[in-house]
Amino acid sequence: MFIFTVWLACGSAHAEKRVALVIGNSAYKSVPRLANPVSDAGLIGGVFRRAGFDTVDVKQDLSGAEMRKALREFGTRTRDADVAVVYYAGHGMEVDGNNYLIPTDAALETDTDVYDEAFPLDRVLVAIEPAKQLRLVILDACRDNPFAKTMKRTVASRAIGRGLAKIEPTSPNTMIAFAAKAGSTASDGDSKNSPFATALADHLPKPGLDLRKAFGFVRDDVLKATGNKQEPFVYGSLGGDDVALVPAKPVAAGPQANPQDSVRRDYELALQAGLREAWEAFLQAYPDGFYANLARVQLKKIAAEEERAAATEKARLAEQEKTRLASERAQKAELERAAAAAKAAEDARIAAEKAKQIEQAKAEAAEQQRKAAEAAAAKALAEKQAAEKAKAELAARQVAEKASAEQTAKQTADRQMPEGESQKVAALSPAPTSNLSAADLAKSVQSELRRVGCLSAAADGDWSAASQRSLTLFNKYAGTKFDVKLASIDALDALKAKPGRVCPLVCNFGFKADGDQCVKITCRAGYRVGDDNECEKIQEKKPVATREDSRRRDNERKQSDAAPPPPQASGQMVCNNAGCRPVGRGCRLVQHTGAIGAGTGYGTSTVGTKEVCN
Repeated sequence: MFIFTVWLACGSAHAEKRVALVIGNSAYKSVPRLANPVSDAGLIGGVFRRAGFDTVDVKQDLSGAEMRKALREFGTRTRDADVAVVYYAGHGMEVDGNNYLIPTDAALETDTDVYDEAFPLDRVLVAIEPAKQLRLVILDACRDNPFAKTMKRTVASRAIGRGLAKIEPTSPNTMIAFAAKAGSTASDGDSKNSPFATALADHLPKPGLDLRKAFGFVRDDVLKATGNKQEPFVYGSLGGDDVALVPAKPVAAGPQANPQDSVRRDYELALQAGLREAWEAFLQAYPDGFYANLARVQLKKIAAEEERAAATEKARLAEQEKTRLASERAQKAELERAAAAAKAAEDARIAAEKAKQIEQAKAEAAEQQRKAAEAAAAKALAEKQAAEKAKAELAARQVAEKASAEQTAKQTADRQMPEGESQKVAALSPAPTSNLSAADLAKSVQSELRRVGCLSAAADGDWSAASQRSLTLFNKYAGTKFDVKLASIDALDALKAKPGRVCPLVCNFGFKADGDQCVKITCRAGYRVGDDNECEKIQEKKPVATREDSRRRDNERKQSDAAPPPPQASGQMVCNNAGCRPVGRGCRLVQHTGAIGAGTGYGTSTVGTKEVCN
């Protein structure tokens, strides 16, 4: 029966399949080499082999392609495994709250390269996910990262943290152990292996020791070795049962040969629990003896640990209080700056409001002045129109009286002259066509043309070419067809019917329309008004001298110097028996006289011209 019980215990222990992948990256190509990861990987790989793992793969200095292959192959082995463990030692990085493992060939020149050249921690969790009972990831990758100091930031808001970021596994029975808690860095130590790897080698292979308790011992050892500067941390949760990386050794059944075996067994149980309550219960059951003294030593150790933890917590709270006070002082300074900025903004707003009110008052005053000027102009125009109307009525009455007198005289003359001649006189007598004189009518039409924006000249009563052009513009934009050669009553009535501007404001080159007036276009330095009446940049023209131009110019100069001077003739011609030719340079023609009939007594006479030269 004893042999059968031992066989069952060993059979159940060996039926459990356990696999492990160990990676140590030291020889980085873009940053200085790490001293410990390769030796740490060898140490932890030996621990897993001595613990009886079925498969232990130890990989060193893996590139990106090699890490991808190792994780893919390990994921295949975890499909039928009960326990899967991954240990990684090397560089790691946290970007925007996600953790990445960095292979040896990564360059990471920019912050976005991490997505292509590094491996997310989630990829490791996917590789161990098929394991049935326990999934464990141990990361000794919290070292001070040199990549973060040299990589370029493509987005200013992208956060690159110190150490690794906190993670909460979503799969049950999954634990992730960091060499240093989130946001802090781990030390390589002064020995061949890091303090974290050394503590793991001491406590993980203990048979039957619960993982949570083992990592608690690892934490204590690392804190002690680093002077409380590095605190390992574990994320994830396990069930209520003890989960040991190495199963406990089977205990043989049968009668106890030694009476102290029960005391020793209870002592080991209390030691495995490691709690104050367990030791106090043990001392109540066994108050005396060797194991009781050992239990009191363990209680003193726990008391010392509690005092240390209390002191650590007190120091942490003091540091938090210090940080809080510093933050409050910073917030106070920020509030003061914000209050000053708000006051400055309010002062600027009040000043702008006052300026707006002043400008609004000026605009209202200008509008009142405009309305008063328009009223005065309308009143003056009405008075002028009334005076012109009275003048026209007076002229009409005078014309009517004159016409009546002429008609009476005509009738008297008609009675005195033959009928044919009276008809001729009647045909030659024109009838009045308007009550206004031509000059007054032209002046009124010109005034209305100026009002509707079609005439820029003064209204002088002279119906000139400019007035005709302005009436042509009015016909074009008002859709009328008045005769432009003379001012008419119909055109005047049509102009008065228009309430505002009809012809568009046309400005000369270099000016632009601004309301009802033209303003000069002003360009900034280096710009000028172009052909389209818009500001354009002045193009600098640099003279370009070429060898061909200088050669052609030299040849032309030599030819002009070698050519004979052109003849300069006086325009006179000299003729003889051989023909005619121009008078030579420096010569002239003079009258030549000679004796005719000499000795006959007839005198002298002019016979021709001759060429005389200097």
